[in-house]
Amino acid sequence: MRTREPMLELREVSSAYGRIQALKGISLQVHAGEIVCMIGANGAGKTTTLMTICGIVKCQGGEILYDGRPIHGTVPAKLPPMGLCQVPEGRRIFPRLGVEDNLEMGAFFRKDRNQIQRDMDHVYTLFPALRERRRQRGGTLSGGEQQMLAIGRALMSRPRLLLMDEPSLGLAPLFVQKIFEIIQEINDKDGTTILLVEQNANIALQTAERGYVLETGRIVMEDRAQALLDNPKIRQAYLGE
Repeated sequence: MRTREPMLELREVSSAYGRIQALKGISLQVHAGEIVCMIGANGAGKTTTLMTICGIVKCQGGEILYDGRPIHGTVPAKLPPMGLCQVPEGRRIFPRLGVEDNLEMGAFFRKDRNQIQRDMDHVYTLFPALRERRRQRGGTLSGGEQQMLAIGRALMSRPRLLLMDEPSLGLAPLFVQKIFEIIQEINDKDGTTILLVEQNANIALQTAERGYVLETGRIVMEDRAQALLDNPKIRQAYLGE
């Protein structure tokens, strides 16, 4: 049984878009070293959860704690230096900048130039295709390569906690498998804690240690990932069985 304080904790968090209530009092925990996933249908509130953690969507109720300290109300730009970084849905790379320039943007707040270069070499080791295209504009990469670039850019901030929003979105199956192998490697070898939002419930639950199920802004189920994967209701609702 876990006794340590969670790295990230949401306590009865609510948020809205205008008058539309998006999150309706959700609570979750992510402990250091875990991969935790959130699954659910479109519109369930998965992306909104990450955006609320990052302060892009205002937290209107409840508490968001990171390392035991409240971060709701923190300016989003202050979170990466604290070790909390997001890989957003749709990549959102800088299409006119080269691959290497995109990666350097992930380290914009850092001053340790020697270590930045080591981290860039590490990203290139994870994603050899990016090394081959380091002078190429980001917007000319394939969808899978752009996703690699978005992950690499986030890693350049040296995150302790990585929020990943729909990393498989729009990718061919071969790229999906590759991306999730890298996610597992980032967790296993680098020790990075990961909160993963993913509509592909099957691969998310195969990768994660624990999972939460969201429906219309509420968490309706939580369990070990394997238990959710084996749950007939989950298999019928999210795995098409």
